[in-house]
Amino acid sequence: MPTSAVGNKAPLISSSRESDSSPARACALPPSRQALGFTLIELLVVIALIAIGTAAVSFSLRDTAQTVLERDAERLAALFESARARSRSSGVPVQWHPVVEGSNSAASNNSFVFEGLPPQTLPAQWLSPQTQVAANSLILLGPDPIIGPQNVMLRSQDFQLWVSTDGIRPFSVLRAAP
Repeated sequence: MPTSAVGNKAPLISSSRESDSSPARACALPPSRQALGFTLIELLVVIALIAIGTAAVSFSLRDTAQTVLERDAERLAALFESARARSRSSGVPVQWHPVVEGSNSAASNNSFVFEGLPPQTLPAQWLSPQTQVAANSLILLGPDPIIGPQNVMLRSQDFQLWVSTDGIRPFSVLRAAP
């Protein structure tokens, strides 16, 4: 009778008396049972780890000065258009200018005023405290449907953007001087 000794190449013949849990039997599983892939739990754990890593990275990223300035410029253009529409509907001229404290050449104290509108009608603060505008900036907004060409330059650190209109079209943000 052949044995399963080292060096024996004869196939192992199992008798009916041997149990099904013998070591030789455990290694001889059908190929379909050996490579099933990931379980659902393993897949969910990997997806959860990827989601946590992605969230941590996205929270750690900060807005750059240029992105913050673009957001303030887009917001100011929208505020100008809103003030212009209110001026046309009420027939009262509206002026925008930064609030200047002291004798600095740049208004960096984070606020501005829409004169001619009721108080608290529109926001009067920059989104970012780094946003600056020249202290002598003045924008006249209606009530006429056509106003003259106007622009205001916003800056933050080394970046500059202009919010401008040609008097007919809406205010828009420009990257180069108008």
